[in-house]
Amino acid sequence: MSTNSKDLSRRLAAGTDDAPAILAPDRATLTHGGLRSLIKATAERLHALGIGRGDRVAIVLPNGPEMATAFVAVAATASTAPLNPAYRPDELDFYLTDIGAKAILVAENEAGPAVAVAERLGIGVLRLVVSPAAGIFTIEGAAIGPQATPDMAGDGDIALLLHTSGTTSRPKLVPLSHANIAASAAHIGATLGLTADDRCLNIMPLFHIHGLIAAVLSSLASGGSIYCTPGFNALRFFQWLGEARPSWYTAVPTMHQAILARAARNTEALAGARLRFIRSSSASLPARVMAELEATFGCPVIESYGMTEAAHQMASNRLPPGLRKPGSVGAGAGPEVAVMAPDGRLLKAGETGEIVIRGPNVTAGYEKNPEANATAFAHGWFHTGDQGVLDEDSYLRVTGRLKEIINRGGEKISPLEVDDVLMDHPAVAQVVTFAMPHDKLGEEVAAAVVLREGMGATENDIRTYAATRLADFKVPRKVVILDEIPKGATGKLQRIGLAAKLGLWR
Repeated sequence: MSTNSKDLSRRLAAGTDDAPAILAPDRATLTHGGLRSLIKATAERLHALGIGRGDRVAIVLPNGPEMATAFVAVAATASTAPLNPAYRPDELDFYLTDIGAKAILVAENEAGPAVAVAERLGIGVLRLVVSPAAGIFTIEGAAIGPQATPDMAGDGDIALLLHTSGTTSRPKLVPLSHANIAASAAHIGATLGLTADDRCLNIMPLFHIHGLIAAVLSSLASGGSIYCTPGFNALRFFQWLGEARPSWYTAVPTMHQAILARAARNTEALAGARLRFIRSSSASLPARVMAELEATFGCPVIESYGMTEAAHQMASNRLPPGLRKPGSVGAGAGPEVAVMAPDGRLLKAGETGEIVIRGPNVTAGYEKNPEANATAFAHGWFHTGDQGVLDEDSYLRVTGRLKEIINRGGEKISPLEVDDVLMDHPAVAQVVTFAMPHDKLGEEVAAAVVLREGMGATENDIRTYAATRLADFKVPRKVVILDEIPKGATGKLQRIGLAAKLGLWR
């Protein structure tokens, strides 16, 4: 099915003409009608510059309203590839080359490595000029080719290109079609009951699938609005909460924990908050953190499960009166979700195996990577690389990444299980359990811990506590107490490679 220009702009910005769409600190509001006009004007400008359907535009912009609207507006005409502005020159060289970018879109006065690398690679540099209203921009730059055919993108065209994290291997390029992202936005909207009255406070980075689809696209596709911040800042969160008056926000667990740490100092903002729910995704949310969030904000916390290859959402807990199960990422919320044995058999409730999915939001396959596709799409399902188990209600519990499972002399240990136990220690604020190399066992269990402010505990205290709740072989043999645990670009705690970063060898 193809998508004409009117249908596409209405799908990307579904609200009434005068309904608010994009808001930002100290900026005038952009309406849905204004956003549809911006999509049309951007298409005309890109076509005049020689960019059309199938052409790839890397977007290297700071978080904020223009990053949100540039993603939506450029995707309506070409294929977008948002990149982390903090990338080093060698990283930019890899990503721009792998994407096959025809142009790169940067801020008006950008003079950093993105421009130098693009020019060296012969990639056209386009500059985004902002206006006083949130999200409104024009594009300046020299033509990159002859006038492009004035067509808008269709359902089968690639809207978004993102790379996997590449923690254990070369990052894989994930192309997501307009049909994929539209399906995922609709799944999220249905799960959360989003309407035109809802407003999301976005604190997620917009070079990542979580922020792009769960926050931006699901809000706009439901006719609602999004308040676009410059990025996560726990010190400013409560100020934004008062200014934006959102009905929800979505974040990763480390952000929720940082917000909770400052909640007691922001009682006035909390009293005025009118959150309908809080959403958590991209990493496992400790049950204690969920309980503290619900007690602090007086609203349900909905934990969801997503990944880039699924255009984000795969499973989710439900809003009341639906089921919410702490420790579970919920039931399938869009695609089919199952648990599979290595031989391709679908497993029953209570049996542990690899989590697999299939549905309209799932990528058709990695680009230029037949080996990865052969493995990832075996047996007619997409293999997530996560291990998990479904319960009698078809609610899913993720027990860990298959590559992160600790193999201690043949004993397989889920780091998430150890995390959950250590998080119940009264002095522990954050924890990440990981594999530490061992000369005889191959791997040993280790944990990095951040203590709660004003509380103390020793390595021995934490190990002794773990021994009361875990089998001996699961108890961390090494506990490292840190001021801060190293995180990835999206705020997720990273297990793989942590032993090397901390210089651990046993």
